[in-house]
Amino acid sequence: MTGDTDCVGLLQWALPRLGLRWPGFRRVRGQVCKRIDRRIHTLGISGPAAYMAYLSEHPEEWKVLDGLCTVSISRFYRDRAVFDYLGDAVLPTLARRATERSERTVRCWSAGCASGEEPYTLNLIWRQRMSLQFPLATLTIVATDFDACLLDRARVACYSRSSLKELPHAWIGEAFMCQGNECCLRDAWRTGVEFRQQDIRQDQPAGPFDLVLCRNLAFTYFDSSMQLRILERLAERISAVGYLVVGRYETVPSGTPFISCAPGLGVYRRVP
Repeated sequence: MTGDTDCVGLLQWALPRLGLRWPGFRRVRGQVCKRIDRRIHTLGISGPAAYMAYLSEHPEEWKVLDGLCTVSISRFYRDRAVFDYLGDAVLPTLARRATERSERTVRCWSAGCASGEEPYTLNLIWRQRMSLQFPLATLTIVATDFDACLLDRARVACYSRSSLKELPHAWIGEAFMCQGNECCLRDAWRTGVEFRQQDIRQDQPAGPFDLVLCRNLAFTYFDSSMQLRILERLAERISAVGYLVVGRYETVPSGTPFISCAPGLGVYRRVP
């Protein structure tokens, strides 16, 4: 088993070479270090120091390490105050605008969607609240992630009860089929959500989007130069009066076309 100190040393050396930043990984290093430890065991080498040498001698291994550094921590309605604000203020605004357009569709993008909890939460809020208030408007969600295995889980849409603990109980009873500790989202509640394998650093879905959620991803784990590049691409894909949601403890760099509309919640509005 790789020691914490040795793994930290490896990460502090390797992350900048991947365009990633160590502070974002400090609290979640255990998850990443376990994967690296398994990789070192698979390769049959002695430890982090030997792995650093292996990376220097085998450039193709950097892509493997990049995949090992993905972090997936998710559950339904994660950060309740954020989703409450989206349901109370943002989604009604977008639904009202959509009813005034000929298309009448609100388009959303969930970047770094992991195993689907975030986009499905958004879909649940829409169907439980917006579809009643704005029956002419529809919601479509493009959900992207780097990890194909997580996306496979998202498409199956079965979760442990603990992942649903922050959802209203009535929603669970209506939207899920539960047996023992496993709850599977009913097919009708998956409608409108499309999953795609994409690395946000290299590829993004075509806009424009009315709402983009990029929470606890680019502005936590990527270095400053990559953050600015990602922000430019997000700005290109968000409509002139659209919204961007980042993590509660993340901030959008100044001098960009976004203004905060919910301090402490990470919700920004695009400035035309």
